[in-house]
Amino acid sequence: MRRALCLILILMLFNSSYAQKETFLTFEFMKVDNDQEPFYNETEAFWEKIHEQRVASGDIVGWDLWQLLPGGEDQGYQYLTVTVFDDPVKMMRAGEGVMESARMAYPDLSDEELENRVNLAGGSRDLSVRLYLKVIDQANPDYEMKQGMVASIDLMKAKEGRYEDYESAESKTFKPYHKTYIDAGAKGDWQLLRVLMPQGTEVYATHITANMFDSWEQYLNSMEFDGGMTPDLQTRMDDGITTRDLRWVYMATLLRIVR
Repeated sequence: MRRALCLILILMLFNSSYAQKETFLTFEFMKVDNDQEPFYNETEAFWEKIHEQRVASGDIVGWDLWQLLPGGEDQGYQYLTVTVFDDPVKMMRAGEGVMESARMAYPDLSDEELENRVNLAGGSRDLSVRLYLKVIDQANPDYEMKQGMVASIDLMKAKEGRYEDYESAESKTFKPYHKTYIDAGAKGDWQLLRVLMPQGTEVYATHITANMFDSWEQYLNSMEFDGGMTPDLQTRMDDGITTRDLRWVYMATLLRIVR
């Protein structure tokens, strides 16, 4: 059943007749050695101007650079880039048009110089994992992301045979709970992301939830808020937790944003 559902989801990627606006994302998790940090920062500054041109041309909706914590060399990844699309076909063809955008961003550089700079970027980091995702639920669509904000990025894996149960629990139980935080000013937004690719029993995560905060202060203060917990809600949340495994949690700070 789940494999059939996954196949349907993949096929839907290429159906451009959507009744409502949808958001697709590419997550790229980076490993950066400590001695490569300055070089990597220069690389992303170079790419930021290219992404600005990609937004202007309509190829992408936006691009973000996040620094991940804990961030140690033996604790996963140090950085995450997120590219935002309004069309799944654009997401799958993201490489097309990049050089044209690069020429617009750096008109004084020759094609050879641009290609060298683009190719050189790979030496500053290891692009370890790429995920293609779709935003399937959100608590506060009006939330405005800003440089310096903080997010909790939770990598989830739905248990075998409970894929639909997990998504239902997130939307029907956890989303309203997060909404109480948002309404109280204790959180900015909450999103549920479905991993479209890769798929299969060996994938590390099938979903990601993102909790967004204006600052570290808001995040730390949110720990003092109970969200109106009741015995019935606690029971339903406990049931929801049984539908998935929480694989890893990153705390992330938004370093660069293009919209």
